[in-house]
Amino acid sequence: MKAIVYNRYGTPDELRVAEVERPAPKDNEVLVRVQAASVNAADWHLLTADIFLVRFSSGLMAPKHPILGFDVAGRVESVGRNVTRFRAGDVVFGDIGLGVGAFAEYTSVPEHLLCPMPAGLTFEEAAAVPLAAVTALQGLRDIGRVQPGNRVVIQGASGGVGTFAVQIAKALGAEVTAVCSPRNLAQAQALGADHVIDYTRENFTRNGQRYDVILAANGFHAIGDYRRALTPRGVYAMAGGAPAQMFEALLLGGLMSSRVGQSLRVVSARPSANDLAVLKEWIEAGKLKPVIDRRYPLDQTADALRYLGEGHARGKIVIQVSAETRGEARSAPA
Repeated sequence: MKAIVYNRYGTPDELRVAEVERPAPKDNEVLVRVQAASVNAADWHLLTADIFLVRFSSGLMAPKHPILGFDVAGRVESVGRNVTRFRAGDVVFGDIGLGVGAFAEYTSVPEHLLCPMPAGLTFEEAAAVPLAAVTALQGLRDIGRVQPGNRVVIQGASGGVGTFAVQIAKALGAEVTAVCSPRNLAQAQALGADHVIDYTRENFTRNGQRYDVILAANGFHAIGDYRRALTPRGVYAMAGGAPAQMFEALLLGGLMSSRVGQSLRVVSARPSANDLAVLKEWIEAGKLKPVIDRRYPLDQTADALRYLGEGHARGKIVIQVSAETRGEARSAPA
């Protein structure tokens, strides 16, 4: 089968198209014929090792797992003998985790990581959902503990996590302020934001407002700035940003939380079919929709990662793995 592989850390130039052996599903696994995938910041960090800690999970000197790709949408090709939830022909999506690899024509996935695709979505749209939307959900619901009426800021509201976070915060009943660049203000409003702030004209951490939850999908302020913008029991959840800000949150967040009553934490999303089922329900109810910026065929995955690395994506970047998906003009079957 065709796959995108890399054998050393570096830039997207390290990615190449290769013929590799098609995986065989283990007893608890599902073999998925991949129709579409999407790129995430996690792929960038694993490729570049710009956060040195990733080497402890992916390989100290060279990557142990040569195929990237967390998000997958496709059709079940076959199942292991202990699989009970799926059968050949089912359409599924999921965050398949480290070490499996969605940038390939086939991938073998543990059954518990997959969920039936939402009715009415194309494969491309379904592939855009898992990691980014689950990150937003877990950051807002589990870390932020967002309640109806809470005042919530989504910083970086135009990217993959941010576009989902605006919608999820609204679904949880919050009053949402979206912070993004001028060209993305209208998009944030269309997704349901109650207020929008152009970060080039206004620093929301210095406008005198206090918020119950700040989810930073692209955090670049110092922790002290976020503290100033939080209520006394407010929560700052960092879901993305520069390595320096992430290390600051990891090193100082717990100490500051214990001393001042505010909570400052890094969102580390966990793959969850249960959470995918929640998102599926919201999608089918019209409360949540993926925003796709660009699409690339599988053999241009390196270009997709380059574009991601520029930091200006408006929503998700999708990889069209199969020719069928590139010609996709209608929703996949439910």
